Amino acid sequence: MRNITLDNITDAVVSSLGDDISPRNREIMVSALKHIHDFCKETKLSYKEWLEAMEWMRRAGDISDDARNEFILICDIIGVEVLVDMIDQNPTHGETVTTVLGPFYRENPLVLPHGASIVQKDFEDQETVTVRGQIRDTDGNPVAGVTVDVWEDAPNGLYEQQDPAQPDYNLRGRFETDAQGRYEFVAIRPVPYPIPYDGAAGELLNYMGHHPWRPGHIHFLIQKPGYKTLVSQIYDSETEYLDNDSVFAVKEDLIGEMKPSSGGTDLEMEFDFVIRSDAKLRMAAE
Repeated sequence: MRNITLDNITDAVVSSLGDDISPRNREIMVSALKHIHDFCKETKLSYKEWLEAMEWMRRAGDISDDARNEFILICDIIGVEVLVDMIDQNPTHGETVTTVLGPFYRENPLVLPHGASIVQKDFEDQETVTVRGQIRDTDGNPVAGVTVDVWEDAPNGLYEQQDPAQPDYNLRGRFETDAQGRYEFVAIRPVPYPIPYDGAAGELLNYMGHHPWRPGHIHFLIQKPGYKTLVSQIYDSETEYLDNDSVFAVKEDLIGEMKPSSGGTDLEMEFDFVIRSDAKLRMAAE
């Protein structure tokens, strides 16, 4: 097209898509192009504003590395990661709802025995908590041999890879359910913490007039061959920011109650999970 105008530019760009791209690529690109162009037209975006946005994206790229993906943080702040997770991981057979993995997961934590502690360093005013529960399938049967990968922030609000003073893999561990599908470990009561806001994500928070704080939670990654992987977070029922999480990841079904413990820790929390088998996945697809 040799005469580009406001009225035909969107069609011109859509028409430039190659004939040999996959149907899914075409579906995504056509929708993205139309929405982006409509956004620019609807807001009457100025060239100065567009250029500032491009510089902001460049700064997001500059600060990103293997330990920190600024673009994931940005998607968290605008609710996109949670939205995509809900679309892609929609429960169909009564399994536990998912939520986002988050930017602080690390692979290959220590494999620990049933009931072991993930606490390698003590903190002043910490509260220890025994976390236990059962993992069942969607028919109510206990599932043995499930890998339960857990991680959390320290009482100073930092995950261990953010804090040089913490031992490597502190407050992380990997467990396996027993014959009754039970898991158990000792942790520290999680505290609210701010997502990193010293970069482009923080600039966006300021632009939105929103805070960076997340409620206290413990992450779970639950896996077994033959079952759909479950990524979730369990929130302390007494933590702040349950109603205004900066990344919109709280769900009522994922709130657990930490009660005074009768055992060797300050608190205890019981939380069960339901996972879905691949067979149920095939049924849902059909």
